[in-house]
Amino acid sequence: MTLTAKEFSLPPEIFKSARTTAIQHQGPFTLHFNMPGHNVPGAIDHGYGPLALIVESLLEPGTWIRFHPHTNDEIISWVPGGVMRHNDRTVGQLITDKNHLMVMNAGSGFWHEERTLESDPDLRMLQIFVRPHAADLEPGIQHGEISEAPANQWRYLFGPEGSDAPFFVRNDVHFHDIRLDKGAQVEMPEVPAGWHTYFYVFTGKIAIGGESFREGETGLITSSARMSIDADKESIVVAFVLNPNAKLVRLGTVGR
Repeated sequence: MTLTAKEFSLPPEIFKSARTTAIQHQGPFTLHFNMPGHNVPGAIDHGYGPLALIVESLLEPGTWIRFHPHTNDEIISWVPGGVMRHNDRTVGQLITDKNHLMVMNAGSGFWHEERTLESDPDLRMLQIFVRPHAADLEPGIQHGEISEAPANQWRYLFGPEGSDAPFFVRNDVHFHDIRLDKGAQVEMPEVPAGWHTYFYVFTGKIAIGGESFREGETGLITSSARMSIDADKESIVVAFVLNPNAKLVRLGTVGR
């Protein structure tokens, strides 16, 4: 039987998912797989439109993920604290941390490695997988500084090609993050008509539509209505505004 959002005591346009139980342990490297499509009961696709996966990645100090390939994924590394050390055969060594963002437009393919040093702190980050609009596009890597956003204001980090975001992905997904003070109330990012919003609580506890969301929990708003967040604790939240009907390919090494 397929349940509706109403049967979950939520407004009909909000679908909530508890913290994922899809966890993969690889020694000092642990992955928590968040599947946006699974927020909707009865859904078959693990992704939701062009948004394929949100992977919460935990790396202990001294972790080395050796050279490996990716194809046909748009991979975003979002690091709110700690250090992720990247190396590839084209650009070379790069560091992603709270002041830098990385977008790997894998396209037809590239190889890279990731690591933390023994002297680095424990790392908890998100690796975001977006399905591109076409197969075997030109590969490339974007890496650069990101500005520090004032508390309780959304920071716009990436969007589709041609948007005014500082980084781009090759499909209809906009990405924002926010650091909320306890007691703050803010509106969710603006949503174009026909687009939807998926959000992830990285830390803290918030309420949207009368429902609480804690660390690791996610929500999918399947309307263009602009809702408000109430922060019950200091919180960090990320939000994806996406076109659920975007043209896409499911050929990614990971995201497919």
